[in-house]
Amino acid sequence: AGPPPAEPATGPRRGRRRPEAGATRRVIADSGSLACLRDASVDAVVAEDRALSRHLVTESTVAEIARVLRPGGRVLLSVDSLTLGMALLAEQSRWAHLSDVPSAEVLLVPWPDGTITRCFWAEQLRELLTDAGLEVEWIRPRTALSPSTVEHVLARTPRALARLVRTELSAPVRDDSLGVHLLASARRV
Repeated sequence: AGPPPAEPATGPRRGRRRPEAGATRRVIADSGSLACLRDASVDAVVAEDRALSRHLVTESTVAEIARVLRPGGRVLLSVDSLTLGMALLAEQSRWAHLSDVPSAEVLLVPWPDGTITRCFWAEQLRELLTDAGLEVEWIRPRTALSPSTVEHVLARTPRALARLVRTELSAPVRDDSLGVHLLASARRV
């Protein structure tokens, strides 16, 4: 089909309308640099797909999110949990590193693809968000069962899906030691 025809150098762009007042516009940006956004210009930020765990200096990234949020604006985010970090360290036979986890302020873990991930306990995440001027509404595990656990159980017992769902639904909501990711909701005050 080829590229679209070039637009004329002068005059308004055809087919593009300015968003109406109150309209929702979706902006996709690198969470490491939100310089393209003005202070207090955004109603909501969704930081998904390990975005904050991949930015090792998460404090500066969360400060940028807080900067662009309007008062009352919300952020919904997902980070890798310390449970995931410890499991990755165990899979990599890094037992000495595992023994240091309780005293570590920050846990950076090599990911199987060669990148590094930053992992959090719920209280570390709460402190990070609060220090950036955000009010934490809630923090909870995304799921109680890891994908590898589900795959393992279903490979051995294909009819176990109902049991897995019951286990997931009955897991204690406040237990942040469950799950490989933590979800958090916070708002700018």
